[in-house]
Amino acid sequence: MNHWLVKSEPETYSWDDLVRDKRTDWTGVRNYAARLHLKAMATGDEVYFYHSGESKSIVGLAKVTKTAFPDKTADEEGWVAVELAPVRALATPVTLAQLKADTTLKAMELVRQSRLSVSPVRPAEFIRVLKLGGK
Repeated sequence: MNHWLVKSEPETYSWDDLVRDKRTDWTGVRNYAARLHLKAMATGDEVYFYHSGESKSIVGLAKVTKTAFPDKTADEEGWVAVELAPVRALATPVTLAQLKADTTLKAMELVRQSRLSVSPVRPAEFIRVLKLGGK
């Protein structure tokens, strides 16, 4: 199993929206590196949900329920989406400041390439965020 992180502006689509909807197609990704990450996702992979914007924090854990398929919001061929479902909210959101300050998380893709909307999370990083988030 692999671990991932997806980012969204809470005003556009928030963790609460995902919980309400019970699942969603993760569409609209238009970055080539992020597209490769979407294509690499497998059913059951765990995905951190990150609120960008003012909040700048990991707020929940989701899972991939459907692997890459054509993104119906794209004007060009080749763009993909995955389906995500919520697993649980983190008891305590983990802020970007915490990620940057933690020696285990300094090299996390979110910290290194903050503009990337979909990124991999290494196993040690995944475990550390879970601990910081109150699990």
